[in-house]
Amino acid sequence: MTEIPKINRFFPDQATDVSLSEALAFSRNADQWVRAVFVASVDGAATIAGHAGGLGNHIDKQLFAFNRASADVILVGAGTARTENYGPAEDDRQWRHLRVGRSPTAPIAVVSRSLDLDFSAPLFTKAPESAPTILITCADAPEPARAQAAEVAEVIVAGQSSVDLGAAIAELRSCGFARIMCEGGPQLFTDLVEAGGVDELCLTRSPTLVAGTETNILRGAQFDPPVELELTTLFGTDDGFLYLLYRPAGS
Repeated sequence: MTEIPKINRFFPDQATDVSLSEALAFSRNADQWVRAVFVASVDGAATIAGHAGGLGNHIDKQLFAFNRASADVILVGAGTARTENYGPAEDDRQWRHLRVGRSPTAPIAVVSRSLDLDFSAPLFTKAPESAPTILITCADAPEPARAQAAEVAEVIVAGQSSVDLGAAIAELRSCGFARIMCEGGPQLFTDLVEAGGVDELCLTRSPTLVAGTETNILRGAQFDPPVELELTTLFGTDDGFLYLLYRPAGS
């Protein structure tokens, strides 16, 4: 087994060689916890050439795998699932001990109003029986697509003309998915923040400048007023990467 990575804590107090699992454990003091997980460059880019890969280091990759293994379900927008060519979550031996008493991997839950998805893709056809892919849509989604989706995935209907994320999160919780990891994309993250559905942001800051017109971690109308965050912990590594946990101010 690969040794669990160690990182240094700078805030709220200083400590060296903190294990990744200790640093980033999900809250155990809440019946439900939604954590959004992103990596972004210093100038705010969340992608390079349109894709999320390339910004993280080996610690960030382990952080991503740890969050997936810790979560009960992995939430993602349809656009991100298509762009990143999503498949089912992989069984990571490094973090297998975190899945004791649960399915070996967390299911992927895709949010899609239109259900414009390839239902023959591995995300649906290769998902294990213990963690079938979940599709979260709305009542006005095209009926033929809903019927097709139901053949390869668990379908949750939340909202009428658009997906009601508050209702969707509540439905996931009723299915036993208390710890939810949101992997984006930026529109889903924006909608979740607007719905008050994010408890924590786990952000890796890459010591990189990207420029151009790359995607940010948020997309949509400007928040009015801006959403205030509180930094709860700050970690770092010698290669200049920072790992931050934020919560909504006053939560």
